[in-house]
Amino acid sequence: MYEDFHVTDRWTGEDLHCRWKANIVAIATRHADAVDIRFDVNGKPMWIAMPCNAWVEQKLRTGKVITDYLAAQTAGHYLKAIVEEGYDASRQMYTMSTEEVLEHLEAILAEARQTHSIPVLPILDGITQSTSFVPTPSRE
Repeated sequence: MYEDFHVTDRWTGEDLHCRWKANIVAIATRHADAVDIRFDVNGKPMWIAMPCNAWVEQKLRTGKVITDYLAAQTAGHYLKAIVEEGYDASRQMYTMSTEEVLEHLEAILAEARQTHSIPVLPILDGITQSTSFVPTPSRE
């Protein structure tokens, strides 16, 4: 769904290839209470910061947690939306609010219900960029 996708820039009409790269707990890198989701957008880094409070809110509201997979999918959904809305291409980091995280998460879950699955994120080999997948019942 949103770990590797194409979207058209609203202003330039350029086709942007967005590819998930990593989830990083931001306290370690920039002392922020967030999880930073990194994408490469046509080879350039783009970070989506998701506040840790969103994980707490999701658990309180639904009793369920946001997994790494769902966080990456949610950030990708958000990235696609801001590109389509005419984002500022010179920025390398966008910060989501807790409500934005929960809204985009719900959109991802609704989309997954229609397709009956949320895709598994690939394990990226940082040298050759080859991918493999974590074995799951649907991939065995």
